[in-house]
Amino acid sequence: METVAAVLITIIGAATPLVFAATGELVVEKSGVLNLGVEGMMLLGAVAAFAVTLISGSATLGILAGAAAGAALALVFALLTLTLLANQVASGLALTIFGVGVSALVGRSFVGVPLQRLPQLDLPGLSDLPILGPLLFGHDALVYLSILAIPATIWFLERSRAGLVLRAIGENHSAAHALGHPVIRVRYLAVMFGGAMAGLGGAYLSLAYTPMWAENMTAGRGWIALALVVFATWQPGRMLLGAYLFGGITVAQLHIQGFGFDIPSQFLSMLPYLATIVVLVAISADGARARLNAPASLGRIFYPAA
Repeated sequence: METVAAVLITIIGAATPLVFAATGELVVEKSGVLNLGVEGMMLLGAVAAFAVTLISGSATLGILAGAAAGAALALVFALLTLTLLANQVASGLALTIFGVGVSALVGRSFVGVPLQRLPQLDLPGLSDLPILGPLLFGHDALVYLSILAIPATIWFLERSRAGLVLRAIGENHSAAHALGHPVIRVRYLAVMFGGAMAGLGGAYLSLAYTPMWAENMTAGRGWIALALVVFATWQPGRMLLGAYLFGGITVAQLHIQGFGFDIPSQFLSMLPYLATIVVLVAISADGARARLNAPASLGRIFYPAA
């Protein structure tokens, strides 16, 4: 049981950056915007969080800097696509390339510099429980924040007036505009929220998961987060389960060889991305369900004068 608990703790850590990034992208897509720049925003958030934490000595400032860096890059995407009406797919891909390059440039002096890992929250009497203590009460603050983000997102989208307006804009931006809802403003806020969440995912990578900075340290997690939104058919609860499933696949590559299976390490490194392809193929086989849940205005340019 202790071994199982240790594996589950590792899975939670591997899934946390995916939960942050996918939650932000889900809200963005619910507003009708498709932002493919998640990978770039995660990388910029990771290097900003690491640099600020190292220089200031405050992990809190580092986490805030990571979220701010992701939101700032998302603001550039929003300016291009919502104000200048650029193509969302091309702009998102450019954003990823930009984020990869800028993060490598900013972080070149931080490569190989050690950093103390985010401290775990110690709850007296609970953290010391056998098995359940470390599993449920032995994580850092960002892990709990990622879990709380799911019910908060569900409440926002399904219970709050602002969430209903956002969903209405994602379904039919022309009708929402005719009713007087500020389509562009809502989408700006949604895109910046998505960028902040991606930045938090990157901050978790550089401050807690592997407390260091390395170029391209996200290793494709931004693309997996994008696939998770489709895998969950734009439902936050299913997205959380999907994130932990992909986290388990990521961790599996670390344990399979340890159990004596003679499998090339290159193949094991492919597992998370191979699983992403399999999931997308399975979803495409049931295209009707995906189209039913996808926001109808997703990826469509809004012309205010129309």
